[in-house]
Amino acid sequence: MTAELDLVICGSGVAGLTAAVRAAAAGLRVGVVTKGSLEQSATRWAQGGVAAVLGGDEDSVDNHLADTLAAGAGLCDVDAVRVLVGEGPDRVHELIALGARFDRDPDGALELAREGGHSHARVVHAGGAATGLEIERALVSAVLLTAASVRESCLLTGLVVEGGRCRGVVVDGGVEVRASHVLLATGGAGQLFAVTTNPPESTADGVAVALAAGVPVADVEFMQFHPTALHHPAMPRPLLSEALRGHGAVVRDINGHRFVDELLPRDQVARAITARTLEQGVEHCWLDATGLERFAERFPTIAASLSAVGLDPATDWLPIAPAAHYLSGGVVTDLDGATALPGLWAAGEVACTGVHGANRLASNSLLEGMVFGARVVDAIAGGGSGPQPTGAMRAVLHGGGGVSGRPLERPPVAVASGNVTGDPVKLRAELQQAMTAGAGVLRSAASLEATAGVLDSVSVGSGPDWAALANLVTVGRALVAAALAREESRGNHTRTDHPATREELRCRLVLT
Repeated sequence: MTAELDLVICGSGVAGLTAAVRAAAAGLRVGVVTKGSLEQSATRWAQGGVAAVLGGDEDSVDNHLADTLAAGAGLCDVDAVRVLVGEGPDRVHELIALGARFDRDPDGALELAREGGHSHARVVHAGGAATGLEIERALVSAVLLTAASVRESCLLTGLVVEGGRCRGVVVDGGVEVRASHVLLATGGAGQLFAVTTNPPESTADGVAVALAAGVPVADVEFMQFHPTALHHPAMPRPLLSEALRGHGAVVRDINGHRFVDELLPRDQVARAITARTLEQGVEHCWLDATGLERFAERFPTIAASLSAVGLDPATDWLPIAPAAHYLSGGVVTDLDGATALPGLWAAGEVACTGVHGANRLASNSLLEGMVFGARVVDAIAGGGSGPQPTGAMRAVLHGGGGVSGRPLERPPVAVASGNVTGDPVKLRAELQQAMTAGAGVLRSAASLEATAGVLDSVSVGSGPDWAALANLVTVGRALVAAALAREESRGNHTRTDHPATREELRCRLVLT
């Protein structure tokens, strides 16, 4: 890559690659830097599908808007959600035009499924439950047909900031990749936790470098835990998709009793499963999919995963437990993906646009990457360079908007040093265990303070393994600080010592 790039994109999931294809089509000189190979991202692990209003006489964009707002527990930015649900159908059709193959019925119409929190069937999927894999395939193929330059196997460790503007990124501890604009599309933070559906690359690198540069970050206390991950030693945990419950699979406790409405939003189902396992003194509950017909034909990816561990969904109940799945907050942006630092943009899971609020609605994540990855490029191609203060961004800059912002003291950033000895892999495992125990589905002041103590005790050295650990420590400290400050229960955030929702905390907690 040269210093002459118009845009460098960090990350190769749905948001980053959508932006790369669009930027190349707009004539921008674009480069992609990614932590693994181009096709290795959290997107390829996404199963359920993409939520968008693509058909059905009874459904509407207003219904999708209402469902998203309900799931977000009072913290969604309405303007951002309108953008998401309004532009989503066009982005899905554009993806189909790029070659993505979604499941269709015998008449050739897109098959639409209903998932938890949705009032209508509006989720398109591929291969039953291999949607992310198909989207990643289509986007990687499209990027390889462009003139975009690609740099693989490099870790994001910092931003180049000159004269109050982002001028590039630092990768692999010291190599600068310079560009007029930088897009963070690095995904989430699932590797903060011992049990996660996220791949090893999900170490919160984009949020960490933003924190280090003083860029506002919000809503990081709202880590979504997927309620039905397969309880199995494999990591990342195999995901038993929302689509199974949408087609009739039921959740049972250790005694076989059904105790929760499976089509409630994810936070409610995860909370119910966690509470029941603690009550019964067990590690997991069960997902009963024995009533689903043609399981292997409809869900071949899940069927193969289950077969590999000796489970037959036609006869076996499937052991399930919640697993860290999606960071609902991140780097605060406006509706075009601009951050408070000119030249720096963010899209996808790394960003906080306000679309998810306190809890992401199922299958809105791939949609978010497609919609806001495209908006970033449109804004850059149109001459944009900085934030237009609407929605979540207005809450940061002016304390206004649909949801107000409340500043929090920024925890110290973990700085790598060459004088530390120890095993970064072991320290990472200890950090993950502490986060799972103290900052997981159920939290309290005592558990969070104990977790903060573990994070503060971690010293990091230099090198790739240490750099990833430093990013995890930085974002872990931010998450715990926000979770301590939010003395209520809302969406994905449940404080056992503050079980009620408080109106005065219907605000963003912003690390500035």
